[in-house]
Amino acid sequence: MLLRSRARGRWAAGLWVFAGALWLSVAGLFAAPPAQAATGGCPGRLVKALPFSTGEVRIYRTRTQVCAVTVAREPGRRRAMAVSIQPRGGVPVRDAGRFTRYAGPVTVHVINRCVYVKGGVAAGSADSGWILC
Repeated sequence: MLLRSRARGRWAAGLWVFAGALWLSVAGLFAAPPAQAATGGCPGRLVKALPFSTGEVRIYRTRTQVCAVTVAREPGRRRAMAVSIQPRGGVPVRDAGRFTRYAGPVTVHVINRCVYVKGGVAAGSADSGWILC
């Protein structure tokens, strides 16, 4: 009888461990998205955000590159969005189209060069002027 109750106790303990592991794995599915997804795919740290009426342009920087993404204030329906970065003395890199959440990311390699960033969602837009000089 004692052997049976110990086996039952081990089985119950194993069941609780399994249930706890299952709960943690399901909770992980609903956790915050990874940092890369939150940034729209841009590496680096956020150096500037340019808010406007229908969204914002987020500018990220690493040691060697600048990345930008335009994020809609109210994601969901498709609408015209655009983002572009132009390094001083270079040609702009642009992403434009009809998107639901964000346009971009667009990246340029810059070391000691200013950049000009523009972005827009539907009728709203913003530009940075020459920054990060």
